[in-house]
Amino acid sequence: MKADTDNWLQISIRLLHTITALALGVFLIRVGILHFTNPNWFAPIVPGILGSPLFWVYVSGAAEILLGIGLVAPATRNASALATAAFLVLVYPANLNMWINNLSLGDGTSLSPQGHLIRLLAQLTAIALCLWLSRKRQK
Repeated sequence: MKADTDNWLQISIRLLHTITALALGVFLIRVGILHFTNPNWFAPIVPGILGSPLFWVYVSGAAEILLGIGLVAPATRNASALATAAFLVLVYPANLNMWINNLSLGDGTSLSPQGHLIRLLAQLTAIALCLWLSRKRQK
């Protein structure tokens, strides 16, 4: 009976792992595409010290697409998950820039202090999920 329970638990964790990777991968691909189809929406929050905002919007969009594809593909999932966690840390300064300087996105959207806090918590959750996805699973 314990073997059945252990087997069911392993299958459930593997399924949750796969669903999480696919959902995060598709989300990143979608957001990455938006960086190309609507770059001016993202440009206002790029920290000025980096220079050309559109350059960084395109670079981060391409990275998001590649990382998303990596999360969807089982063979590259672990490495892509770790790279995505690092990427999410690296791009957070743009969100922090938006928060500290009370900036709006290209369509005028701005966040309340609570909205920024929720965004930070979502980013931290995504980083934690990526670190979980990056762990080698036992067969």
